[in-house]
Amino acid sequence: MKQILQSLKTGTVELADVPCPAPGRGQILIQTAMTLVSAGTERMLVDFGKAGWLDKARQQPDKVRMVLEKVRTDGLMPTLEAVRNKLDQPVALGYCNVGTVIAVGPGVESFSVGDRVASNGKHAERVVVPVNLCARVPDGVSDESAAFTVLGSIALQGIRLVGPTLGECVVVTGLGLIGLMTVQLLRAHGCRVLGLDYDPAKLELARRFGAETVDLRAGADPVSAATAFSRGRGVDAVIITAATRSSEPVHQAALMCRKRGRIVLVGVTGLELSRADFYEKELIFQVSCSYGPGRYDPNYEDRGQDYPVGFVRWTEQRNFEAVLDMLAGGAIDAAPLVSHRFGIEACERAYEVVGGAEPSLGILLHYPDAGSARAGERTVALPPPATPRAVAAGRGAMVGVIGAGNYAGAVLVPAFAATGARLRTIASAGGVSGLHAGRRNGFEQATTDVDALLADAEIDTVVVSTRHDTHARYVLQAAAAGKHVFVEKPLCLTLDELARIGEAAGGPTAPLLMVGLNRRFAPQVARMRELLASAPGPKALVMTVNAGAIPASHWTQDPVVGGGRLIGEACHFIDLLRFLCGAPIVQAEVAAMDDATLDTFTLTLNFADGSLGTVHYFANGSKAFPKERVEVFAAGRVLQLDNFRRLTGFGWPGFKSMNLWRQDKGQRACALAFVEAVRAGGPAPIPLDELLEVARVSIELAGRKRACRA
Repeated sequence: MKQILQSLKTGTVELADVPCPAPGRGQILIQTAMTLVSAGTERMLVDFGKAGWLDKARQQPDKVRMVLEKVRTDGLMPTLEAVRNKLDQPVALGYCNVGTVIAVGPGVESFSVGDRVASNGKHAERVVVPVNLCARVPDGVSDESAAFTVLGSIALQGIRLVGPTLGECVVVTGLGLIGLMTVQLLRAHGCRVLGLDYDPAKLELARRFGAETVDLRAGADPVSAATAFSRGRGVDAVIITAATRSSEPVHQAALMCRKRGRIVLVGVTGLELSRADFYEKELIFQVSCSYGPGRYDPNYEDRGQDYPVGFVRWTEQRNFEAVLDMLAGGAIDAAPLVSHRFGIEACERAYEVVGGAEPSLGILLHYPDAGSARAGERTVALPPPATPRAVAAGRGAMVGVIGAGNYAGAVLVPAFAATGARLRTIASAGGVSGLHAGRRNGFEQATTDVDALLADAEIDTVVVSTRHDTHARYVLQAAAAGKHVFVEKPLCLTLDELARIGEAAGGPTAPLLMVGLNRRFAPQVARMRELLASAPGPKALVMTVNAGAIPASHWTQDPVVGGGRLIGEACHFIDLLRFLCGAPIVQAEVAAMDDATLDTFTLTLNFADGSLGTVHYFANGSKAFPKERVEVFAAGRVLQLDNFRRLTGFGWPGFKSMNLWRQDKGQRACALAFVEAVRAGGPAPIPLDELLEVARVSIELAGRKRACRA
């Protein structure tokens, strides 16, 4: 199918051939008829992409601080590589979609095939959207009008936060698409409206919709105009729908308001606020969040858990429905807001208008009535790379990859590409990330059909890098298909899954199983293992992980989906100490800090040879401190490894240090060891009993940690 993608690196817009997605649980598949370009949001993305490195940095100072922190901990080159990878990822544009439902996923009862719906779907011939981000379009509303549903909901949410009453005076600052829809909705509320803008054409439209206006280009004083408009009392509220870096709109809004007036920011402005502006009048200032309650809540948006109407009357979906009802009743007139119409094949011309000086307002993109002949294909062939990738001679290691998220695209897939393996197919749920990683690393095809990948007889090796709750399923499916499996950590989330994997992988003819426990393959860790082999007696090992906090709402924190940070990440460090010690774990304990997420904890490991290991996994430290430090005390000597860059020996004959120019956590060596084992016919780089042992210890400790909290 055709989909519009934009490069954050250059700002270039591309109409790409992307694999068609399939609806999952609680999702619907929509054949697109029409999409609306959000001129404000999408112009900012285009402008950001076209900006140089310095301008990009100026636009995102918070990201610059994050980059500098990463340089201090990880070094310059890994940081630059991470930034380049981030900017190299294409952005799927658009969030105002109208089309017809052509398939529904499991658990969907509120929509049926054939329904015409408005959603926040992308600019693509077919889109998959969760049910709570869709609304059925009334028969009397055209596709062109329905395309304004999402923008209308943004306007409506700002109005709901203002809470206007009949007869109140409200100023709308900025008369773009959202501002003009805000004017119409306020008029429908029975409010008197004053619109501010620099564009005479937009001011004329606002007057057509019943507002009085102030032409800022002519030098009119908006504060004096608002005072006169409110009969000298000050306006009741100001809704700011402008996009500017200046803080002046907020300052002006405060001067316009009456005592205890309300200001809601729907657009984007500077926020250097004056306390005096707000203090004397006791003004209320609030920032509106997109379409309404439910936005950015994964339980609502992704899992379809609606809020009870008695407690949350207006969710984002119910705001969609309200806007569609207003369109059907004529309270909103979208037709005058359309300035351009293009077919999807002319999208580059459309974005020239978006980013250029030509006057524009609502830009509509039309799609073929029945979609293109290839719109439903879930696998697409990829062109060969401009620079052919070297593929090792010999048979074996024909790779298929499931999952193309941030880590897979930036680290894991390039690591497998560097092995010289033949890269056959990469699968991703939405298609875009797989397409990008596939084109960048020399895959033959990209797909959204995992079953087809697993059924491909040419593929003998499967790499799994998906969300943690899917790991066990894909490992078992791949093993049943007779394919070697490399699964990114963790191996699985439950002891039942672990037992089934152990049974499937334990036979004498079973394919190889490998988990991405890469730190044991880091060059400095290999040197530590060599040195420790000459140290008699038990060892004391201390691993300190300055992990940093992540929100409790992040999917990795969900015990069902991500397993929590002990299973999802601390397994790395359990395995590392297990490898350095070279003996099985016979006892393990956990003590967790009683915080919101239980991701600050200490693990104590006792090994069969009498060694003692401690893993301090802390989420409450400073980013300025190294992220990972390993210390080993043995036979009157000490080894200290800081952040996989600096290894120092104390008391070791003939060894003082081993320092690297750039951090190396062993990802490429880990992938190469696995591919070479596949080519040679085994054995696996990490023995199966160690993989199962580390997974079992991690799962059991996580269970005890949660039990202590309960």
